Amino acid sequence: MTEKESSSDKIEHELIQSILAGFYCVRSTLPPERELAKQFGVGRPTIREALQRLGRSGWITGRKGMPAMVNDYWRSGNLTTLVNIIENHQSMTDDFIGYLLELRSSLTPTYIRDAITYNQPKVVALLANLESLEDCEESYAAFDWHLQKSCAGLAANPIYLLILNSFDSIYEEMARRYFSVKDYRDLSSNYYKCLLQAALNGDATEAERLSKATMEKSLTLWKARIK
Repeated sequence: MTEKESSSDKIEHELIQSILAGFYCVRSTLPPERELAKQFGVGRPTIREALQRLGRSGWITGRKGMPAMVNDYWRSGNLTTLVNIIENHQSMTDDFIGYLLELRSSLTPTYIRDAITYNQPKVVALLANLESLEDCEESYAAFDWHLQKSCAGLAANPIYLLILNSFDSIYEEMARRYFSVKDYRDLSSNYYKCLLQAALNGDATEAERLSKATMEKSLTLWKARIK
């Protein structure tokens, strides 16, 4: 990585943090390039490179001869924006975790169904040693993430795993917060056992139903908790 690339990466990261923290609000403008160059102690080409990347990932809209405008990144962003938010997960709110759980509710039932349809024995193997799962948040968080990623990888569509890979840095931390509640661990324990039975029966439709019901229940519990 060149010095210019390293500087532009750092500037991009700091500007994203400032946007997430609300220092630069939606529809406000960033300082002009010359002021940013002075602020960060770099040349304007380095600033321009960082701003171009922010534009490609939906954070800002560049305007010729005028300072860039901050976008509503939830509406203008893309998968890169999501990865940027995750990389800055110290700014993550309970509401954002709720958004991720809602996304999981939409995706998980489909790749669970497909994993059993195309790789039933491997799904059974993933669930075969449930009795060794310790009743603590760390064990449940690690087991759940391994199960999620493994099933996504066993589905026919490779994009499921690609999306889940984006959450590697935050999922277990988020899951430990969720699984710190004993009732939530009990809910998941029952789900894993029922899912194992569906996998043993080769019943992909039942596995999809179980997954959807459990994911929706998890989301409801999380929303109730943060209230």
